[in-house]
Amino acid sequence: MRGRVAELVALREQAVRGPGERATEAQHAKGKLTARERIGLLLDAGSFKEVEQLRRHRATGFGLEAKRPYTDGVITGWGTVEGRTV
Repeated sequence: MRGRVAELVALREQAVRGPGERATEAQHAKGKLTARERIGLLLDAGSFKEVEQLRRHRATGFGLEAKRPYTDGVITGWGTVEGRTV
């Protein structure tokens, strides 16, 4: 059982890291923040509860079968802003 839990923890960490360092650096080079960074700035610290974190697309056209990041480019969840749920 511990092996499966460790596997799940590793998958979640990979999902939080996003598509990769190169993509993150590209955003920062444009003067932009990643979606997770923006969520972190908007919401109260530690309040974000993400849903479908390990979601992936199933598209096979245009070479997309080789690019399957977790969350599929969409981050969904809820949190609080000044104590109010959003």
